[in-house]
Amino acid sequence: MKDLNGRLCLITGAASGIGRATAVAAARRGMRLFLTDIAEDGLNETVAQIRAAGGEVLDAQALDIADYEAVRAWAERIHERYPSLDVVMNIAGIAIWGTVENLEHQHWKSVVEVNLMGPIHVIENFLPPMVRAGHGGHLVNVSSAAGLLALPWHAAYSASKFGLRGISEVLRFDLERHHIGVSLVVPGAVRTPLVGTVRVVGVDRDDPRVKRLTGVFEGHAASPERVAERILSGVEHNRYLVHTSADIRIGYWFARKFALPYEIAMRLANRQFSRLLDAQRRTPVSH
Repeated sequence: MKDLNGRLCLITGAASGIGRATAVAAARRGMRLFLTDIAEDGLNETVAQIRAAGGEVLDAQALDIADYEAVRAWAERIHERYPSLDVVMNIAGIAIWGTVENLEHQHWKSVVEVNLMGPIHVIENFLPPMVRAGHGGHLVNVSSAAGLLALPWHAAYSASKFGLRGISEVLRFDLERHHIGVSLVVPGAVRTPLVGTVRVVGVDRDDPRVKRLTGVFEGHAASPERVAERILSGVEHNRYLVHTSADIRIGYWFARKFALPYEIAMRLANRQFSRLLDAQRRTPVSH
């Protein structure tokens, strides 16, 4: 799919961050868009921005991708006019981190429902028509570095992102005979609103020690616009694994080639994070 001009493209999470940046970049390439996000105001802003620049948004619907019936109803409405789409991008997601003793059932459930079941709902409703149409196409699933590596405090988040990676790995081969490509995007740090609002259960985000750690994270963050360009390039070149920064590419290569040093590095990282947690429990910050 080297030429994206005129292609019908669905993007979830289009109200902000990577989703908005990808929608804007896709519109510049002449793609005709179907956009969704749970945040209606942000979604409307994205639509207005694209249309003001001459881009084409065929449909925009505020909905929760964790709600299967809402996704199904939207898909039925779209398919009444457009029997199949060319590109489907699962970008929407939430982030909740924490150690297992702090995470509650609602945390596990909400992360898995949005980050894993949400993309499954989209895939269920939009990929079969693409297969039946026989025109080929492309599926983009945005996972995370946490879908490749055992990052500290990421158990619930990684459950969803490793799951999405597994789906993508299977569909990569399942859909090949239908000429439908699959891209798995694995961002590291990205400067989006998610960075500032990510919930770390059991940790005070205002603690100066946590702020320093967050600052290091943000210092290595890529812009949403850079990530968007990497995603679209991945579609154009039918690239399966789409990295958005060199550190994650190197980290994943290191984990596969050097298993024992990788295990040692992960243990050291976890001990460092645990010290922060223990220190915070001993000396809570007053506000």
